[in-house]
Amino acid sequence: MRLMTACLALSLAAPVGAEEIWVSNEKDDTISVIDVETLEVVRTLPVGERPRGITFSKDFSRLYICASDSDTVQVMDPETGEILHELPSGEDPEQFVLHPNDRHLYIANEDDAVTTVVDTESRSVIAQINVGIEPEGMAVSPDGKIAITTSETTNMAHWIDTETQKLFANTLVDSRPRHAEFVKDGTELWVSSEIGGTITIFDVETQTEKGKIDFEVQGVHPDRVQPVGFEFTGDEKTAFVALGPSNHVAVVNADTFEVEDYILVGRRVWHMAFNGDKSLLFTTNGVSGDVTVIDVADREAVKTIKVGRFPWGAALRP
Repeated sequence: MRLMTACLALSLAAPVGAEEIWVSNEKDDTISVIDVETLEVVRTLPVGERPRGITFSKDFSRLYICASDSDTVQVMDPETGEILHELPSGEDPEQFVLHPNDRHLYIANEDDAVTTVVDTESRSVIAQINVGIEPEGMAVSPDGKIAITTSETTNMAHWIDTETQKLFANTLVDSRPRHAEFVKDGTELWVSSEIGGTITIFDVETQTEKGKIDFEVQGVHPDRVQPVGFEFTGDEKTAFVALGPSNHVAVVNADTFEVEDYILVGRRVWHMAFNGDKSLLFTTNGVSGDVTVIDVADREAVKTIKVGRFPWGAALRP
């Protein structure tokens, strides 16, 4: 009887390996959890005020949440949805990135013009680095040696040595940079500029510009083509770029920097996350309050999922 009871309990539990996309909703102060198999919202979890950036620890046992208007980073147990504790983050944390050591969070503090480095184990600030005005985007190189902060008003990418926690370079980009990513084994850095309407690609070794991508969506005024978040396929040959109020995602050849296609999604697309095998891409559409599911192979939208108000960040939980 005891064995039968145990087996029944296991059968009622969530399926092993079930994938989820976690979405932060700015206006609702919630997280929506989407089941990748059913493409439905299965949980809605309350969090701090104006959640934006979200990311998981390497083992997915902790979710870190930038609760921007609460001026804190919250740490959640994703199994229970319980907020375990908060981390000192500086004012108005926008985005962050977790260092490959799975311990140090690099946080962009928009109101303070600093990048705050927090030790997630000791729950203490280990550095605050002065950067440009209105920092937002954050990235860290695969080897963990370089962190990047983008500043929206200064229009720069700031290069941080993670050993000394000091700036070693500043590079200009176009107006209002929002997101940054290292690719190709850390040899390239991509930075999106929302108002400039471009993505700038840098050679990491020299911090010099090696390319720039422009976007032109048929029937959409250029002022509405505003690149923000972007994601790469597993082979890094293709980049998908969220183009804000144009309501489109661009498909970019990551080797030639040429735009190959545009995909219509929801209104004011911000950020994106792939499922585990990168066959599906989930976009957060702020104004329409939903998530668009894109079939990556066919490059077409296949479903719209209603979430909370003003969805912003997205992260995969395998």
